[in-house]
Amino acid sequence: MRPELQSYRHLASGKVREIYEIDADTLLLVASDRISAYDHILRPAIPDKGRILTAMSFFWFETLGVPNHLAGGPTDERIPAEALGRSMVVRRLPMVQVECVARGYLTGSGLLDYRASGSVCGVALPAGLDEASRLPEPIFTPATKAAQGDHDENISFERVVEQEGADLADRLRSATLDIYRRGAQLAAERGIILADTKFEFGSGADGELVLADEVLTPDSSRYWEAATYQPGQVQPSFDKQIVRNWLTGPDSGWDRAADTTPPALPEDVVARTRERYIEAYEWISQRSFADWPDHD
Repeated sequence: MRPELQSYRHLASGKVREIYEIDADTLLLVASDRISAYDHILRPAIPDKGRILTAMSFFWFETLGVPNHLAGGPTDERIPAEALGRSMVVRRLPMVQVECVARGYLTGSGLLDYRASGSVCGVALPAGLDEASRLPEPIFTPATKAAQGDHDENISFERVVEQEGADLADRLRSATLDIYRRGAQLAAERGIILADTKFEFGSGADGELVLADEVLTPDSSRYWEAATYQPGQVQPSFDKQIVRNWLTGPDSGWDRAADTTPPALPEDVVARTRERYIEAYEWISQRSFADWPDHD
């Protein structure tokens, strides 16, 4: 018989995930259906989003072939019935306090940095690049780990060296770019461009880097359809871009600069976002989301 969620001690809440203690060595990460954009948690939630993120993470953890934090499968008996399909049993690890971002294309905050300085996080780039330009090679553009409600801050590699030491900084950059390339290659084989992504790492008992949290999900990555890719313009993406576009468009009435609470998402935005998340999972994993475990 599966335990009840309330039998575990609740440790923390993130923008999307709830963290529970199973025992001294393992944690339960439960992905909610919450959606965030521009550092705000939005309402209403996106139905099944937590299950999609969990399914995608399991697929990539299985596929990438790098050390990861999983300590059980998607139907592990330690997962409560009400959290089945949206939970991961993971090893409890000291976490590196850096968001490890890899970019293969120029967009988002990276494009803003480039237009202001000709570089991204201190990495100089060629002149003449535009929205969605492919970079000469993928770059490591780290960021601070912001507390809930605060904003992530892009930082230089030198700042990571100061914070974490030269050896760990080098290993973070190497691992981030290696995993990005692996993910980008598989996505490309399936007609998808992995424009950028962010990873989180823990430290194993022997000091090895362990890939943790979610990985290559639509929440942590920008995916574009290769067949419709056109540099010089914003690309339709398999993520929360539908939500971002509505928030910053004329219909929402929301002023991002004022940093006020965003309005409720319309039903059609919620429905289209759910469909886009499922499409991303099924296209990349080549698995049916209908087969993924649901709560008992």
